[in-house]
Amino acid sequence: MRGIASLLVPAALAMAPVLLIAASPVAAQTIVQSEKIDAISVTLYRDPGRRDGAADGNWPGGYALITETRTIALPAGRSTIRFAGVSEGMMPETAIVTGLPRRVDEKNRDARLLGPATLVDAYLKRRVTIHRTNRATGKTTTGEAVIQSGPGGGVVLTTAEGVEALGCSGLPEGLSYAGVPEDLAAKPTLSIATETTGAATATVQLSYLAQGFDWSAHYIARVADDGDTLDLFAWLTVVNGGSQGFAEANTNAVAGAPNKEENAALPKGLEPALHLQCWPMDITSTHPRWGIAAPPPPPAMMVELGSSAGDVIVTARRRSAMIQNSPVSVTVMQAKQEELGDLKLYRIPEPVTVAAMSRKQVAMIDRKKIRFDRIYTGRFEAFDYDADRDGPESQAATRILRTENLEAKGLGLPLPAGGVAVFEQARGESLLVGESDLADRAIGEEVEFGTGESSDVRYKIVARRPSERRKPYRISVTNARSTPETFELVIPYKLASTSAKMIERKGQKAWRVTVPANGEAALDFTLKLEAGE
Repeated sequence: MRGIASLLVPAALAMAPVLLIAASPVAAQTIVQSEKIDAISVTLYRDPGRRDGAADGNWPGGYALITETRTIALPAGRSTIRFAGVSEGMMPETAIVTGLPRRVDEKNRDARLLGPATLVDAYLKRRVTIHRTNRATGKTTTGEAVIQSGPGGGVVLTTAEGVEALGCSGLPEGLSYAGVPEDLAAKPTLSIATETTGAATATVQLSYLAQGFDWSAHYIARVADDGDTLDLFAWLTVVNGGSQGFAEANTNAVAGAPNKEENAALPKGLEPALHLQCWPMDITSTHPRWGIAAPPPPPAMMVELGSSAGDVIVTARRRSAMIQNSPVSVTVMQAKQEELGDLKLYRIPEPVTVAAMSRKQVAMIDRKKIRFDRIYTGRFEAFDYDADRDGPESQAATRILRTENLEAKGLGLPLPAGGVAVFEQARGESLLVGESDLADRAIGEEVEFGTGESSDVRYKIVARRPSERRKPYRISVTNARSTPETFELVIPYKLASTSAKMIERKGQKAWRVTVPANGEAALDFTLKLEAGE
């Protein structure tokens, strides 16, 4: 044997076998291949476990309801219809097919996708053609080979020269095949078995749930020059983590939390890519440039596998608007909000392409001159007095922009969960000052956008000597800004006394004070200790 093949993979060999497309063998029953989709609708539901923030772009945790309309020519008698191009994350148990002359007798999600590894597996103990290219002359020779094992334990061939491992001869090699087996598909495929009394053309609708989708809102908040209002723009970001795209789809997104049971495991087939690496039983001086390169393809159709990931597609149609903080002016269409029971449905008014492994953004919300309050906040957790320790260092306050989701404030519409980027003006430039996550906010609820910590507004909390039933503290706040600023501190404990009036905030006592420009403010408060503390 010339070498040992392993599945530890060099990139140069990931697609080593050459694939020739030929006619499929005649099956026992009629195979009807459906490739063309006449119309498609994609309705996206968010990841049930994600309460705020952006969607995962790798394999999103949400799902989609996909409805396809196809026209199919059916022969008389029993046939198998193969719906090619369904979503990679299709849950076959949810598939519903309507429009056939008779009922569906059987349905299967074909998990074995066409690729080098699945072809090798399909041709075990069968003859293939091996191509080798001489490095010195560039001449390609061909011969017959029988695949004896692989791809799980290394691809071993029997040729006229004996038994050898694929890719270990020292020459560029590739395999070609007599045809593509019927159970291999270049795209994710759903197969159904049915029977008709006579030949007919049917308009069929296929509906199913699919994993690997998600959507979220992405907000851009731009503070106006007056410092009292902001403009809020939101993208509806659609994420498709699968390898199958959907062109010109009627696309919707559902906000809310519909009841959803745990997803069933997706059917898994053999990985399409073939990974090989050799440890040749030779010395490196024999082959100074040892390596396996892909051979030049013979004059035959090649099947391209895989697709690029991470694309961001911005839909641009219908009305013009300057997207805040974008260097260019684009035209955008805006998703329309509708009611769906107690949920909210955002309908994109024109068909869009939900591309494979990509993100698409469509305008969703555009509100101007929203009034807000700028609040500086601190955090308090009880700690013990220590006479031997120096006083604590001051801490930077956290700055937030707070408003209410009311028409009177300039909002008054449901705000789906997502990420928020806040920009402010500096010498005519719009610059990022903070990013945060936003959970779902209904009409009437409080809305906060975090903008990070402040170096100008700082606070310090000092513990004083306690008594048996009391823990006294003092908090002092300094403001180095040229304008008065509002500071707020929630104290989530039972209070025995305070030196200033407290307010009620979300069921807890809080100190809110206006700190003068270049000034300071202070609060003395005492916690009430329970028995045993």
